[in-house]
Amino acid sequence: MRIDLNCDMGESFGNYDLGCDEEILEIVTSANVACGFHAGDPVIMDRTVGMAMEKGVAVGAHPGHHDLRGFGRRPIQAPPDEVEADVLYQVGALAAFVRSRNGRMVHVKPHGALYNQAVGDPKLSAALARAVARADRSLVFVGLATAATMRAAAEAEGLRFAGEAFADRVYNPDGTLQSRRIPGSVIHDPEKAAAQAVAIAQGTVIAHDGTEVPVAAETLCLHGDNPAALDNARTVRRRLEAAGVAVRPLG
Repeated sequence: MRIDLNCDMGESFGNYDLGCDEEILEIVTSANVACGFHAGDPVIMDRTVGMAMEKGVAVGAHPGHHDLRGFGRRPIQAPPDEVEADVLYQVGALAAFVRSRNGRMVHVKPHGALYNQAVGDPKLSAALARAVARADRSLVFVGLATAATMRAAAEAEGLRFAGEAFADRVYNPDGTLQSRRIPGSVIHDPEKAAAQAVAIAQGTVIAHDGTEVPVAAETLCLHGDNPAALDNARTVRRRLEAAGVAVRPLG
């Protein structure tokens, strides 16, 4: 068994400091770097890319809706062509920072509401895949492992798709994520997150009602803005390796 361990990061902005990216980069194998629309700014993007590359962590773009105030977690009903352009813009911006350091960007993972909307919207999924393909067809398109829409969109554009699951989020019986508006939907207990991570690596996740949901995930996400992010990351990595799971980047 093997799995990539990714984390959303680079989400600070100007004088506002969010997350503990430097410490988490010692643990994870891939970094999803915010591109300025939902969080991050050029200085933070450059700094995060530099830290990730120094630590040998694979770098990916984490584009979202143009929604700093809502941290990209508010659904926006934007037309697919607008979303395509927004995502291409963000991926291109991060790619410039990676190239400037003689690196290679590995993946693109949509953020927040954009990600969740695409799960149920084939046209939006197709717009995301087109943007990734226009940026660089060698990039891996990361999306929800249980979302046929995202997988099909990637395949239609000739992109490699990497199914993602979440160690620190509660699942619905249909394999989607339980809304953050419901209390308890974000897992703050490191042992609970670690147990879910191991189960996912072994092919299942338990939904909030006890349903066992099959999941074929290549990459496992931790949220950098979770107050328990660092403890979650340490415990998840330790428990995965104790279970015989090799933690390796997507590339």
